[in-house]
Amino acid sequence: MAPQAQAPRGQQPGPGPQAAQGLRPERLQYRFDGPDDAPVLVIGPSLGTTWHMWDRQIPELSQHWRIFRYDLPGHGGAPAYPAAAVSDLADRVLATLDSVGVQRFGYAGCSIGGAVGADLALRHPHRVAALALVAASPRFGTADEFRQRGVIVRSNGLEPIARTSPERWFTPGFAAAQPAIVEWAVQMVRTTDPGCYIASCEALAAFDIRTELPRIGVPTLVLVGAEDKVTGPAEARTLVAGIPDARLALVPGASHLAPVEQPAAVTDLLLMHFSTAWQDTQASIPVPPSPGFSAPFAPVVPVAEISAAAALPDVSSDALSGLYDRGTKVRREVLGDAHVDAATAASDGFTDDYQDLLTRYAWGEIWGREGLDRRARSCVALTAVVASGHLGGLARHVRAALRNGLTPVEIKEVLLQTAVYCGIPAAGAAFEIAQSVIQEETTPPA
Repeated sequence: MAPQAQAPRGQQPGPGPQAAQGLRPERLQYRFDGPDDAPVLVIGPSLGTTWHMWDRQIPELSQHWRIFRYDLPGHGGAPAYPAAAVSDLADRVLATLDSVGVQRFGYAGCSIGGAVGADLALRHPHRVAALALVAASPRFGTADEFRQRGVIVRSNGLEPIARTSPERWFTPGFAAAQPAIVEWAVQMVRTTDPGCYIASCEALAAFDIRTELPRIGVPTLVLVGAEDKVTGPAEARTLVAGIPDARLALVPGASHLAPVEQPAAVTDLLLMHFSTAWQDTQASIPVPPSPGFSAPFAPVVPVAEISAAAALPDVSSDALSGLYDRGTKVRREVLGDAHVDAATAASDGFTDDYQDLLTRYAWGEIWGREGLDRRARSCVALTAVVASGHLGGLARHVRAALRNGLTPVEIKEVLLQTAVYCGIPAAGAAFEIAQSVIQEETTPPA
């Protein structure tokens, strides 16, 4: 049984799974709850979930706002139009809101939904009245972690991710006490489109707004479960320290999906934040106020700690420019942070110039060109390494090929082709190396 509350009166769903089949790729599946004439509050989901993760907040929130919920592409029966960048998802949110005449709104989002809200506040500040970032981060782990997750899904489907989702999303005590909700969570992941899930992993891998946080100019609540091991209190404090007008809400007894695990505390915190944050911007919201929204709320007592942040951590970095900057970015995306960090650490005065040449020329100029996509370049690279006999570099190119979207079956086909044109001995040695790497990279964590 899903953790849902009974739908409030006056709810107006957007396209359901069947009607959504006719949606344009640039728009999202959505629904409305609450009065037609109330200010709009947009609520975004976490990766692998649907809009139902917010069901327990809707009865109270929809008394004061017109709640707009959306599904990520390929989630909850939504059309499977992958979006490989957070900015792409944000653009689709705006396009969907534009299609229903919503101009200015409050925004609350969980995890990748929070990333979308931060992107909207950065690129479209005139549209966002107030912001709540739930279980969010200015950078979600490392790019390697999310690209590795994409490799696992591409090779094994979503079942390994579904099985391990409860331990990422909930505290152990909640998971043991609420097996029905745990099963509901697992089923949400299982029914997600794998290609859209992989694209969302790529979006999170590339997301990094650490140096842009001071430009978020709207009142912001940063809400985090005290026991969140995915995007925990440390990440939340970085957000609060970097955003000029932000406050921290630490929710006890909650992990990553705090709205599901501690619904009352999260609802109270959102009510307090948006009722307060919107007082100064109310006149600029082009929606007639409802009778129930004309006066401030009575104070609520959240089951959480709200505090200002500690001092801003040092998140500045030396800016690289031109081809070296582009080459570094592409090299990390293709080979992974671990490999690039190791190569950089091993470099010295004798090899620094070579590393610079490699980054600018191989990765900035060649791998950075638009003539071939990265899948095609991986096919060429695998073939060239086998043909040249430089098998010492084959393992990292097999890993790169998996990260670039080639499946183990496609890598096998490339190596079979090399057997014809490069010789059986070379291909045989390549198969041994590739087999070991593929087993290592595609085996789900225990």
